[in-house]
Amino acid sequence: MPKGYWVAHVDVNDAERYKDYISANGPVFAEYGARFLIRGGPKEVREGQMKARTVVIEFKDFATAKACYDSVAYQDAKALRDPVSAGDMEIIEGYGE
Repeated sequence: MPKGYWVAHVDVNDAERYKDYISANGPVFAEYGARFLIRGGPKEVREGQMKARTVVIEFKDFATAKACYDSVAYQDAKALRDPVSAGDMEIIEGYGE
């Protein structure tokens, strides 16, 4: 079964308050077996324009990735992120796995 992924591109406007989101999402991601593949870090944009931070999170499958996002616990964590960042996020099914 193909894995599921969250791919997010984010600009953080208040790094101190964003830490509250990071603390709140940890238990949720643990519950859903999430694994960070990319969590910020140096990058070179070769085409187009991107936001400052890229995050890729792996889940055991597409359904689990969606369930995590839709969970009350994640939506509570997301409520901490929304006022202090702007981003684009999609949930994608893996290929050829």
